[in-house]
Amino acid sequence: MPAPIGLFFGSTTGNTAEVAERIAALIGPGQVDLFDVADNGLAGIDDYRLLIFGIPTWDFGEQQEDWLDIWHELDSLELPGVRFALFGLGDQIGYAEWYLDAMGMLHDRLRDAGAEPVGYWPREGYDFEASKALTADGSRFVGLALDEDSQRAETDARIEAWVPQVLEAFGLSG
Repeated sequence: MPAPIGLFFGSTTGNTAEVAERIAALIGPGQVDLFDVADNGLAGIDDYRLLIFGIPTWDFGEQQEDWLDIWHELDSLELPGVRFALFGLGDQIGYAEWYLDAMGMLHDRLRDAGAEPVGYWPREGYDFEASKALTADGSRFVGLALDEDSQRAETDARIEAWVPQVLEAFGLSG
């Protein structure tokens, strides 16, 4: 029997995989199943009504290679009644014009498939030029925003603040 939450991620350098493992550990044993999309794409996604996705942004606002390989699979998803949260990794200094664009693109695809987004995150404390991962009013990111290149020291506190918010939105807290 699967855990209540499925967490799907792609990772080239290992940073996104490490963050996925830290999120899973904070959620707790038996509560989340981890899936590296490089292994099986989105196979098994239909087993979950609660989903977390981790996606880094590469180069000039592009999806990470494992996500890019399965991007077409997102077109056939039908996710009404599913709630999802996102976390994204990017470099707000080196790629300030495209900070977390891949997370924004994934958010839109999942929402278009009928899923309900949760876990939006405030933009305060970040310094970038543009991002497709901002809400329409520009006040929040569509998921947890992480920068392991220039704000690694902030990651643990951000995860620890975000996970309880997501669990509450999933109806799994307390």
